[in-house]
Amino acid sequence: MKRIWLLFSQAVTVFAAAYFVVATLQPDWIRQGATRSGAGVALIEAPPAPAGQPAAGSFSGAARKASPAVVSINTSKAVRHPRSNDPWFQFFFGDQAPQAQTGLGSGVIISPEGYILTNNHVVEGADEIEVTLTDSRRTRASVIGTDPETDLAILKITLDKLPVITLGDSDSLAVGDQVLAIGNPFGVGQTVTSGIVSALGRSQLGINTFENFIQTDAAINPGNSGGALVDVNGNLMGINTAIYSRSGGSMGIGFAIPVSTARLVLDGIVKDGQVTRGWIGVEPNELSAELAETFGVKATEGVIITGVLQDGPAAQAGMRPGDVILKVDDKAVGNVSQLLTAVAALKPGTPSAFEVQRADKKLELNINPGVRPRPQRAVRR
Repeated sequence: MKRIWLLFSQAVTVFAAAYFVVATLQPDWIRQGATRSGAGVALIEAPPAPAGQPAAGSFSGAARKASPAVVSINTSKAVRHPRSNDPWFQFFFGDQAPQAQTGLGSGVIISPEGYILTNNHVVEGADEIEVTLTDSRRTRASVIGTDPETDLAILKITLDKLPVITLGDSDSLAVGDQVLAIGNPFGVGQTVTSGIVSALGRSQLGINTFENFIQTDAAINPGNSGGALVDVNGNLMGINTAIYSRSGGSMGIGFAIPVSTARLVLDGIVKDGQVTRGWIGVEPNELSAELAETFGVKATEGVIITGVLQDGPAAQAGMRPGDVILKVDDKAVGNVSQLLTAVAALKPGTPSAFEVQRADKKLELNINPGVRPRPQRAVRR
């Protein structure tokens, strides 16, 4: 037993002596990652990460996949002084030449054929549109069509070897999912910000006629409009469109148009030159106790109709002012936005069932929707 203890104590003594010598003469050998700078300053460095492996929790893979397909859009248009044709103005100031007004936004390449999704308000009224890719290529873009009621526009460029984004399923998004916003805010260059899906189906914001926004707290700033909202796999989930802000910058409330809506607009514009939507010719309002009492209707939910266009599809089917629409093709509608969306989705020329409450009775009207008239001009509220 004494022999074993003697061997143990000698081994400990030798180890301690060796450690002391190394710690005194070569302390860098002991410190993990220890090194010295060019000036001889002792530093500690992290061990090199395995090649090709992102750090835990990194979104670099998603950003690397989606970013090449997100482009910067620069627009310009000639603007004349509002009084340039006034003789007195010309007498004092002369003939004023038009001034160039520039704009900035983003877009997403969605097809190798050169189709680009962006916002209508990014390119509205532009005389020239220039697209800049992440590989620094620049080219002019042409407008294939616009849809002011969803604030979407389709552009096209003619370049080869275009990077194309992968379209995701925006209907599968859930509140709390992580997303990235990619665009060119303030013209500083392509920027990626991260956040979560804060809410789905946001409407009644007064931004577009048809609203079904994805709300996110990923930072969206001026210049991001038309850019991509992608999931953690780099798949396109929405087109960044608007922010709620008191300062002009991001306050953590941004809105994106779902890619499901964008696909419908793309197909309609490319195929027919416009988006064809259903229309029944009524003036809908949110149901309130006052309106219900005024029209003598015993409904507590639905959308009340306060006006019916003479000889319109709804009038021909027998709808009257004071009717409350409860369902469209067996889908409940609880507010004006839902009714507009439901009617717009109807196929013109194909009768659809509307469940209506009139006074204290429920009726079913078969309405043959027409084609929704295009707005005379886009109004950006």
